[in-house]
Amino acid sequence: MPAGTTFTSPDANAATGASYNPLEIFRHLSYWHLLAALSLGLALRLFFIIHFPFYAGDTKFYDELARNLLDHRVYGLFVHGQLTPVDMRMPGYPVFLAGLYATFGRSIRGVMIVQACIDLITCVLTALIAGMIAPINSKTRVATIALWMAALCPFTANYTAAVLTEVVATFLTTLAVLAFVIAFGRASTNSANESVAHRLLYAEAAWWFLTGLIVGLGTLVRPETPLLLFAAGLVLAVCWRHRVDWSKLFLAVSWISLGLILTLTPWAARNAKTLGRIEFLAPRYAQTYGDFIPRGFYDWTGTWMIRFKDAYLATWKLGKGPIRIEDLPASAFDSSAERARVAALIDRYNDDLQMSPILDREFATLARERKSSWPIRSYIEIPLARMATIWFSPRIALLPYSGELWPPAENWRNNRIDFGVTAAFGVLNFIYIGMALVGAVRFRKQPTIAFLILMVAIRTVFLTQLQTVEPRYVIVCYPVILALGALAWSGRPAGSELAADSA
Repeated sequence: MPAGTTFTSPDANAATGASYNPLEIFRHLSYWHLLAALSLGLALRLFFIIHFPFYAGDTKFYDELARNLLDHRVYGLFVHGQLTPVDMRMPGYPVFLAGLYATFGRSIRGVMIVQACIDLITCVLTALIAGMIAPINSKTRVATIALWMAALCPFTANYTAAVLTEVVATFLTTLAVLAFVIAFGRASTNSANESVAHRLLYAEAAWWFLTGLIVGLGTLVRPETPLLLFAAGLVLAVCWRHRVDWSKLFLAVSWISLGLILTLTPWAARNAKTLGRIEFLAPRYAQTYGDFIPRGFYDWTGTWMIRFKDAYLATWKLGKGPIRIEDLPASAFDSSAERARVAALIDRYNDDLQMSPILDREFATLARERKSSWPIRSYIEIPLARMATIWFSPRIALLPYSGELWPPAENWRNNRIDFGVTAAFGVLNFIYIGMALVGAVRFRKQPTIAFLILMVAIRTVFLTQLQTVEPRYVIVCYPVILALGALAWSGRPAGSELAADSA
């Protein structure tokens, strides 16, 4: 936030036109726009499903978990021919698949079509969020623009053609954002009438509980979903920092926590009963209990890995194939002596394709040396480079294109379609993010904007600490990006605080 900027009080939203009734915002959308946008959005998603279906490595895990749940009533995988209960993946998406298999038959294409419908609902939620934040004189325009942007966004639409968690996780995350915005807005509206205030208190508690419940459901799909609550907590702590508002803060935190814990408790109870340990989240590395995790090797790759494709050259080859030192970027070594040292370690791994604990410790030692020699690179430059990759890479990971743009002349000559699609997706991504920045700056005094910005920022920082650099994990943030982008086209109410420039 710029220095000197202060939030517009949520109680002053009557002047800015903010509304916390989703039905009221929904009425701002014309049925013609709603029907046209969702129809074209469905056509776009069906295009990806028909022409570009994608089957990732994780797809087989989710599919097998779902089938075993249906066939054997066991949430587990076959290990050495024996069905073994596991906790390596959160159960939400496999349960979702199992429900679809039981209802519509075991068709992957059927799953994709249902995901397309869910994603279209997310488009409507995006429009509602944008409309709630917009000033009263441009609610219709902003909500409509957000609806069209979301319906025709190829990045989110593309994921409906993949049996991965992104579509369901994005839907639940967007729904949680909407619930928080509504809850926060209602809680910030005070009433002098004691009986009315008493009824509002119950309504506020219900909305906070619903927010926690939805975040819990999202956590059952993607374990990092609670990061959203860190952003919410920071905004609530700042807005309600005065003693007079502490009761509101306590109410919000208590009911959100209750909703979250109640949703995750059955999963933790299952783990306690079946596996003998209480775990509310899946393991960080998606491993089964007792698996050796090469943390030292991951620490070492974290000192140089800033591109998504590097995971295919090193991280994802562990235990599956040899690693070629010629494939590693020059940034993986600081000197010829270090390169020779790494080559020796990799040769030892290539002998049997096993990362032993002893070998892993040597990679860990190398990682510590690199971090201590270049702390700025390790703790600032690498995370910033990873952020750039996460947000500004052309989003063609699910499409049969290379994603290579440099050198442009050579790539254009080699394959014009490949280059053209990659460039188009890259430019569109910049446009979306640019509009989101404009919208965020124009409405920066609203606490809800701070919440949306913090949500994206916290998730981005978290993703820079993973063992690989995967741009797909910010797809769940795209409804927020599109809602902020729609605000770039809104007007400012005359005389409101939002129209004033802050120092």
